[in-house]
Amino acid sequence: MSFQIDRRAALMAGGLTAMAAGMGAKANAAPAPGFDNQAAPDLGNGTFLNPILSGDRADPAILRDGADYYMTFSSFDAYPGLTIWHSRDLVNWQPRKPALLRNIGAVWAVSLAKHNGRYFLYIPVKAEQNDTFVIWADHIDGPWSDPVPLGLPRHIDPCHAVGEDGSRWLFLSGGDRVRLSEDGLSLAGTPEHVYEPWRYPDTWDVEGFSPEGPKILRHGDYFHMLTAVGGTAGPPTGHMVIAARSRSIHGPWEHHPGNPLVRTVSDKEAWWCRGHASLVDAPDGSWWAVYHGYRAGFWTLGRQCLLDSVVWGGDGWPRMTGGDLSRPLPKPRGGQALPHGMALSDDFSAPLALGSKWTFFRPARDEAARVRVADGVLHLAAKGIAPVDGSPLLLTVGDTSYRFECDIEIDPGATAGLVLFYDDRLYAGLGFDKDRFVTHQYGMERGRPTHTYGQALRMRITNRRHIIAIHTSSDGGQTWHRFDRGMEVSGYHHNVRGGFLALKPGLYAAGKGEARFRNFRFTALKD
Repeated sequence: MSFQIDRRAALMAGGLTAMAAGMGAKANAAPAPGFDNQAAPDLGNGTFLNPILSGDRADPAILRDGADYYMTFSSFDAYPGLTIWHSRDLVNWQPRKPALLRNIGAVWAVSLAKHNGRYFLYIPVKAEQNDTFVIWADHIDGPWSDPVPLGLPRHIDPCHAVGEDGSRWLFLSGGDRVRLSEDGLSLAGTPEHVYEPWRYPDTWDVEGFSPEGPKILRHGDYFHMLTAVGGTAGPPTGHMVIAARSRSIHGPWEHHPGNPLVRTVSDKEAWWCRGHASLVDAPDGSWWAVYHGYRAGFWTLGRQCLLDSVVWGGDGWPRMTGGDLSRPLPKPRGGQALPHGMALSDDFSAPLALGSKWTFFRPARDEAARVRVADGVLHLAAKGIAPVDGSPLLLTVGDTSYRFECDIEIDPGATAGLVLFYDDRLYAGLGFDKDRFVTHQYGMERGRPTHTYGQALRMRITNRRHIIAIHTSSDGGQTWHRFDRGMEVSGYHHNVRGGFLALKPGLYAAGKGEARFRNFRFTALKD
């Protein structure tokens, strides 16, 4: 499956105006509003408040390339996938383009690297046949090559590293590594075990040992390896960051005397399950760690991208100093503050921003043929019988309260609506056909009351800290009628369902014919 990607800027004019105003204002305890009133990290007073990228931004892979920083995240079953984000100050980030256009499976933690002027992405996937793929490009915006399987079915979380002797490696989960060919496009050996990670006390509440996410950095006289242990979700105190170092890429590796470098020690902290860290230097020469964590009480938003300050001790070891990240931190100096984020509202006046904004869930090879945008209308061909098999179009959100609404018109044989979608077995929302509503709850279709809207209405879903209200309108949103079923969705997350995903708002069309969507509006709300 491939997609024609929207080549216009992902930033809409109205959102730019709001962002410029927000960045110019002084802020105290909370970020200034950004696009669609979304929270933004830059407080405009020389400080920032985490997360730097909110919502489902798990397993950050970061690359410094001169004055530019690039980052991407696990995209799992969302396609187009592996959107590249760009920054020049480590705090403000813009989406560029997706690197992965063909569905090869559920994408887990990747490695983003540049070697001899060429960019590489090493991509582990969960599929019928697990493997790690590699794609490459001569420019960060692509075009990226077709994925090439490497033949690594038993490992995840690769990290590209270059030894002191010029050899190329992938460090892997479990303390293993495998040698790469000189061009980085195939294996030049078999996996070998080279590192036994530090173990936490057995009195700690964790999900499991699970050493994963190795990240290699050469700094000073040492290669430094950061690893995540303790499990990715489960108890809030599970996930953590440990470190080791070696004078050679070939070891031996010694444990950091201060392990773990980061760990949530109480569910009273602002961020849970913090781990999967990489080290990077800022424009001013200061050092930082990017990693992920869950906002306390909001497993539903997925793992979000956090920025933590780092100092190097006289002993040559790094230490993270940001604490529980509940308070603003001084921004790195220098660089350039780009307008942060993107608008989630869409008037469908330009080609659909597939990959940078909208993504399909587990799309088929020909999924792109389902969508067409013309004259301010998104035409979405019907598929399946409900969201369970309909590959809905979804957005990634990071605010704890928000609403989204849209005008929807359907063909006589179609059913369409708005959803909050975790996966094909866990979703909530409302749809309608020409005669009846269909209520979606717990990943099932539960109620089918009749309606008098015919084949067109405007629908709105409000999510206030997991409490869901649904409204419908027959006059384009001038007057609203509350639908007689409220919902609570705090359990729509990984610790209930698995999958490491996030609850995302979106659109779906099922049955026969097509649905037409107009004037999609997203607004983040104050709690």
